[in-house]
Amino acid sequence: MSAPIVTIYTDGGCDPNPGRGGWAAIIQINGKTTELSGCDADSTNNRMELTAAIQGLKALKEPSIVTLHTDSTYVQKGMTEWIPGWLRKNWRGSSGPVLNVDLWKELLAAAKPHKVNWQWVKGHSSNRLNARADELVHRARNK
Repeated sequence: MSAPIVTIYTDGGCDPNPGRGGWAAIIQINGKTTELSGCDADSTNNRMELTAAIQGLKALKEPSIVTLHTDSTYVQKGMTEWIPGWLRKNWRGSSGPVLNVDLWKELLAAAKPHKVNWQWVKGHSSNRLNARADELVHRARNK
């Protein structure tokens, strides 16, 4: 049996940053859409962006082929460009210890069972699902 094809749109943010944060993940599998969201009373934009991706991937019930769309270059470049160097240097970057290492490790673990294509999407543009994820972030943050 072949792996399910999954599309995930994620978003996260705080207002102010740092401050009260929200995250959202929209998961599409076989024409069915599931929306997830949550908040954290004390967080940062980057932590909420990472949390959105983690929660979206953790929600998958079986190994899948995933296209994960994020408007966070931090998440997209982290997973596609920076992680190999961080791992080689024991979670150190060019300016010292990697920030949010707890969430990066959690994201790596959440992604491991899947084949993930990390796609950057321009935020606050005409992308309907990115706009919906942003709306869910604002709702979660304001609860």
